[in-house]
Amino acid sequence: MKTLTGIKDYAYGLEKIFPEADDFLPLLGTDYIELYVGNAKQAAHYYKTAFGFQSLAYAGLETGVRDRASYVLQQGKIRLVLTTPLKSDSPIYDHIRAHGDGVKVIALWVEDATAAYEATTRRGARPYFTPVVERDEYGQVVRSGIHTYGDTVHVFVERSQYGGPFLPGYEAWSSDYQPEPMGLEYIDHMVGNVDWGQMNTWACFYAEVMGFANLISFDDKDISTAYSALMSKVMTNGNGRIKFPINEPAEGKKKSQIEEYIEYYEGPGCQHIAVATKDIIHTVSEMRQRGVEFLHVPGSYYDTVMDRVGNIDEDVRRLKELGIMVDRDEEGYLLQIFTKPVEDRPTLFFEIIQRKGARSFGKGNFKALFESIEDEQRRRGTL
Repeated sequence: MKTLTGIKDYAYGLEKIFPEADDFLPLLGTDYIELYVGNAKQAAHYYKTAFGFQSLAYAGLETGVRDRASYVLQQGKIRLVLTTPLKSDSPIYDHIRAHGDGVKVIALWVEDATAAYEATTRRGARPYFTPVVERDEYGQVVRSGIHTYGDTVHVFVERSQYGGPFLPGYEAWSSDYQPEPMGLEYIDHMVGNVDWGQMNTWACFYAEVMGFANLISFDDKDISTAYSALMSKVMTNGNGRIKFPINEPAEGKKKSQIEEYIEYYEGPGCQHIAVATKDIIHTVSEMRQRGVEFLHVPGSYYDTVMDRVGNIDEDVRRLKELGIMVDRDEEGYLLQIFTKPVEDRPTLFFEIIQRKGARSFGKGNFKALFESIEDEQRRRGTL
């Protein structure tokens, strides 16, 4: 964990210290997510086939980029950038060697990337790169970047004067192979795993450096089983478009999923990407047919779920067939399901979520979810 200049590691009560977001940093949404991967061409084929992403843009040797190849995929408002190094003497290669395939960049769409950089670094963020103007025949983009937990970074993207396919340096990528999309619409939230005792440090980072508020907190009584536990704080910006839950391990009889992640990712990082859909039954049905593996939810979960959540629009028998969980809060309900890790290291996975009014994160499902994850850990011998 890197020291944050001027940031106090509050032990308790961030939700009381920062009851509302200080929206000095207007964030318009998630611009793109960049994963560093061992073979971007093959990874792009996987995300197109299994998740229904579409080809959008490409940068590499053919476009004058000498050190990397990047394939950009899109579905709804979600843009994934899959980047692989072309030589071993590359920081991208170093990242993959340490972490395996994983999220490097969480890019945030802003009105003014220079102002975002200046404000966040003034408040204590460690610079990743200073504002740079990138131009081509389609206009210009301004980008800047700061470090956050582990080797993960935020890049601020200002693109109001740009009309190209993605960014300068990229060309449109057309492909004869375009599987049908799955109905994925936008990034709902992205979860960061940090080490013991670091959750409040990073919650404070998002509060003081980026003006976020603590939307909700979960302690080890909320998220635990007989064997393992974790704690989490959900940080959100003012308009609610960006939500970052921050997880840390908690004491348990055996190794928690957070500890397993940190061991195999070899440090803090993005644990999962939650993507939203308007029809989770259709989305999950299609993904299963295309080979995506999901965590198994015990059939007994559905024996009592309707007593807990009340009436819903969906047929609970269909939810049981697919392994989709459901939970309710004061504003409505949500449906969610989690993939198994999408690579051999037990690190990054995806959540598919459909919100029907609910703004929460499925607290009522935590125990069943944890038990499902522990079953997988047991099979891997890492529990």
